[in-house]
Amino acid sequence: MSPVTAYVFPGQGSQKVGMGRAWAEAFPEARATFAEASAALGFDLARLCWEGPEEELQLTANTQPAILAVSVAIHRVLAARGFAAQAMAGHSLGEYSAHVAAGTLDLGDALRLVRRRGQLMQEAVPVGEGAMAAVLGLEAESVAALAAEAAGGQICAVANYNSPEQTVIAGHRAAVERAMALARERGARRALPLPVSAPFHCELMAPARAGLAPELAAARFRAPAVPVVVNIDAAAVRDGAAARSALERQIDGPVRWVESVRHLASALAVTRFVEVGPGSVLTGLVRRIVPAAEAIALAEPEAMARLETT
Repeated sequence: MSPVTAYVFPGQGSQKVGMGRAWAEAFPEARATFAEASAALGFDLARLCWEGPEEELQLTANTQPAILAVSVAIHRVLAARGFAAQAMAGHSLGEYSAHVAAGTLDLGDALRLVRRRGQLMQEAVPVGEGAMAAVLGLEAESVAALAAEAAGGQICAVANYNSPEQTVIAGHRAAVERAMALARERGARRALPLPVSAPFHCELMAPARAGLAPELAAARFRAPAVPVVVNIDAAAVRDGAAARSALERQIDGPVRWVESVRHLASALAVTRFVEVGPGSVLTGLVRRIVPAAEAIALAEPEAMARLETT
């Protein structure tokens, strides 16, 4: 019996200089995708992905469309060779990649939206005022409670429920530092700051949500061809209006990745997760969330051989 497959698309943090180049060199669909992306944005996105400079690629407003373009390029290569998924999901930014792959959004619209999203998220909080941290080895409920305790009138809350062992918090820098200290006191294996430029997926992103809402409203959304499980609800959307609403609400709401993956495995009977995009972060998380499932990372073309033999 053939596996029920979900494509999962990575978010910010998976970028690296050189990403997508091997796909473009090997496959015309990938080359065409990069050309389309560069034309839509008005600058050479392919060169930025393949040659950097790294400090420019790391800028949020560049990182987000770059990862989206790489993910869609890989997906188009798969689609042209007859590979398909029965469901999709993406981590934060990756939800846009999932919607392009599912036909909910056109690539050009998605690229312009995520570039603006990145700009707005960067502008929402002055540099240095916000922070994010990963807490390892405590249950998510405990992390949520200590974040609330550490807030002290500031913002500090769970931003990413990444795996049963890894929960990310975000908010005002001082509050996040207090939360890290509390986590260590209460037995966390590690509590470490993340090298990010803004505190994503918390209330401090409310200005970014307000700024992007009218642009989301103006974009054309269609019903996805397959269910897309969205971060904010950990449930599948099946029409364009629901997809648009979820993308707006995820900006200042948490990424419920653990529940999203479990929903794919239980409600949608997914047995194989294929990470479509740079890196293998989601593959590692999936293996921790549903150990019985098959998980494959497709960062480089040679990994396609695993799809062909399973």
